[in-house]
Amino acid sequence: MKAWTTSDRAGEVVASDLPLPTIEPGEVLVKVEACGVCRTDLHVIDQELPVHRPGVVPGHQVVGIVHAVGPAVRRLHVGDRVGVAWLRSTCGACSWCREGRENLCPDSRYTGWDAHGGFAEYTAAPEAYVYQLPLTVDPVTTAPLLCAGIIGYRALSRAHLPPGGRLGMYGFGSSAHITARLATAGGAQLFVMTRGAADRELARTAGAVFVGAATDAPPVTLDAAIVFAPAGELVPRALEATRRGGTVVLAGIHMSDIPTMTYRDHLFDERDLRSVTANTRADGSSFLRVANALGVSPTITRYTFEQTRAALDDLRAGRSCGSLVVTST
Repeated sequence: MKAWTTSDRAGEVVASDLPLPTIEPGEVLVKVEACGVCRTDLHVIDQELPVHRPGVVPGHQVVGIVHAVGPAVRRLHVGDRVGVAWLRSTCGACSWCREGRENLCPDSRYTGWDAHGGFAEYTAAPEAYVYQLPLTVDPVTTAPLLCAGIIGYRALSRAHLPPGGRLGMYGFGSSAHITARLATAGGAQLFVMTRGAADRELARTAGAVFVGAATDAPPVTLDAAIVFAPAGELVPRALEATRRGGTVVLAGIHMSDIPTMTYRDHLFDERDLRSVTANTRADGSSFLRVANALGVSPTITRYTFEQTRAALDDLRAGRSCGSLVVTST
């Protein structure tokens, strides 16, 4: 099958021919229809995350059709439409798994990092970690929901934003613009600080009451803020902009170093600084139900499979806004 794989050289993906994935007991083989392009893919490709599998196929926002099922598969059938997301497996036995916090499992494994992902014609995934989707959904607009949407949903839930509260967003890429739709549906006021004219225009379209550059201060004190950009220098700014008792959430898997902060200026007055680490399957199921009910539909830039490298380069360079999706046709 055709696939794009990482290279020994950081920042490079290679067009490759790979054998069709072999499915193990409990796994399904999925014919990929669409795969979203995530900044985490860049972190894997650029080796900002440690290499877990040399020559891995990145891509973890996969929508496709079940092509074959392995032994012990019970829930899914050939012809079902499914979503394959970042979280691929957990141990199921550690204290975090038993507490319903499987995203913190030390033995967790991830699609497109530990195992081949969706920048390929086919991918294999454990049935237990695959989301069944209605056959009626659009694969292209659904793909970004499987990571950008789920992580944004978890970040918003950890922000403890009061009803109708003021929410700051630092960075306005794929995850942020989906999260904005959730937040405004709940009555939030959005204050967006981001680089790039196209991203700022998208934020205005999403209903932000204030849009500024990434390092601008919002005109009012925020109730909560989410830092989507992988830029550690924005963390002190977000804390400075947040009210007493407010919360700042860091939504990325990788971030540049955070500058020195002072207790008085940044953390005193019971400001909370929280991170997001992957997601649970329950997060994904809950978010997909909410997204369906609200009719959440990301702004999409579409690429063909042959344009996968260009899509990754455009995301790295900030040449596009919203969500980028690679399609099979």
